[in-house]
Amino acid sequence: MNIERPTKNIIRKYLENWENLENYVLQESSLTKLFKETYPENNDMNDVLIKVCSLNDFYSTNIFSPFLVAKHIVALNIDARLQSGDLSLVNEIANVTVSTDKSINFYSFATKYCSHHQPVLYPIFDSFVEKLLMYFKRRDKFYKFYKYELRDYSKYKNILKKFQNYYSLNDFNLKELDKYLWQAGKEYFPKKY
Repeated sequence: MNIERPTKNIIRKYLENWENLENYVLQESSLTKLFKETYPENNDMNDVLIKVCSLNDFYSTNIFSPFLVAKHIVALNIDARLQSGDLSLVNEIANVTVSTDKSINFYSFATKYCSHHQPVLYPIFDSFVEKLLMYFKRRDKFYKFYKYELRDYSKYKNILKKFQNYYSLNDFNLKELDKYLWQAGKEYFPKKY
């Protein structure tokens, strides 16, 4: 497999392509309205539950108990930390206690939840992004890191910044890089059902 080196023109091509993905564009604008206008805060269980359910449905994040996740988010009292861009918040939201002896890590969901509040501060992580970053790490050695570090959010964001700098993509914000990484990852590493 030989994936094109990320350049400004390649990123622009994927961003233009994004605008033609009607279902994703409308899905994202609906979530933006929900998170930024309708329910911007996270201290009311009803508001948080509808946001958790919507993200879970649109992104198929496999949250089997949205109620437990919403309750967890409300208990964390996250609004000030979200506004300040506190990266440690993602891993805290991700780690949900589901029973007295079991926790589940909903890391990808947590990145999406924070990103929909602050899209430029919180880049989204998912398996497509992970595969593409690992591919370019192996091929171009853009930065030395281990795969497990992608699941430590502050390290993940740092890795994205290194990717951005290495390929001279500083004209694009992290949300725009999200759109490129997700689309290219999905194109080159499709899920096999």
